[in-house]
Amino acid sequence: SNMKTRAIILLLLVSCAAAAGQVRIRDITTYPNTTPLTATGYGLVIGLAGSGDGSKSTFTPQAFASMLRQFGLEVDAAGLKLKNVAAVMVTCEIKPGWRVGARCDALASSLGDATSLQGGTLLRTVLLDPWGRAIAEAQGPLSIGGFNFESSGSRISRNHAVVGRIPGGVVLYEDAPPLPAPSDTFVFNLKQPDLQLAVRIADAINYEYAGVADVRDPATVVVRVPGQYVSMSERLGYQSRVGDLTVVPIASDRIVINERTGTIVVGSAVVLLPAAVAHGNLTVEISEQPIISQPNPLSQGTTISERISRISIESAGTGLLEMAGGASAGDVARALNSLGVSPRDMIAIFQGLREAGSLQAELVII
Repeated sequence: SNMKTRAIILLLLVSCAAAAGQVRIRDITTYPNTTPLTATGYGLVIGLAGSGDGSKSTFTPQAFASMLRQFGLEVDAAGLKLKNVAAVMVTCEIKPGWRVGARCDALASSLGDATSLQGGTLLRTVLLDPWGRAIAEAQGPLSIGGFNFESSGSRISRNHAVVGRIPGGVVLYEDAPPLPAPSDTFVFNLKQPDLQLAVRIADAINYEYAGVADVRDPATVVVRVPGQYVSMSERLGYQSRVGDLTVVPIASDRIVINERTGTIVVGSAVVLLPAAVAHGNLTVEISEQPIISQPNPLSQGTTISERISRISIESAGTGLLEMAGGASAGDVARALNSLGVSPRDMIAIFQGLREAGSLQAELVII
């Protein structure tokens, strides 16, 4: 088939220091010993329209036959042909302090040769914590955000169809490990260590509660609990109020690309230097032109010189696309998106710009 489906979502994070939004300290940090634990289980997804595991996945019929035995039905696993069933591994993250009945999302990933989990429902699956204890169970309909159709040798796909989420599909039936009891000090660990951000956090805390916060390193801010807070309730309340204080975040200098879904996230601090990259039938060129502004005669003004960036992208069959103005990675991504460039080609182009020293950012591919 000559039909190609491309799904490229471009998310440009736009912010500036003067009008940047503020975030709570609790949203960009974690407390020690509060790392979520991962629970895992083996399950079955049913209700697939012929897109389930094929004959090569021998463990799927065995698991299905074992499930039927729980309902008093004896079947021969070797004789089962299950096109509407797929074996999956189910995972979730459970945070310390959660109690029985708490819910969270589940992620189901195909283990066999299923072509799509679209429209499927996960049967009740027991989830084990890292120590092998049953702590939760998951079930419910999957949401995959894509599709995968194949017929008569033709195939049309969108996004990654063999991994799906079950919103609120996990329920705890055992308490998670408790939160650590508060003491005379507590620590904020930055989720993304950054010395400048750590200083901002300490300054925000000290502005509200004078002299209680110190920066230990780019990842750690130590906060002392004032002596008037004695009981556990008072200390937890103080810790919560400190966590609700806000700071201005550091602008991101990352480009994150998800090849499975085609999602591209460009941080607002990403800049590009002059460069040219050729990839297949695409040529990307980033250049700078000096602009001189002369004052009017006898105006006592001064001559101003600045550099204007220009981006040009040429594709065989589509001609030349040029953009004047500040050269940013977001501009390049938008231009490539308008030409229908695939995520893989975008990744190669950004990697080329990074290797050439033009892309002044960290490139993260997930």
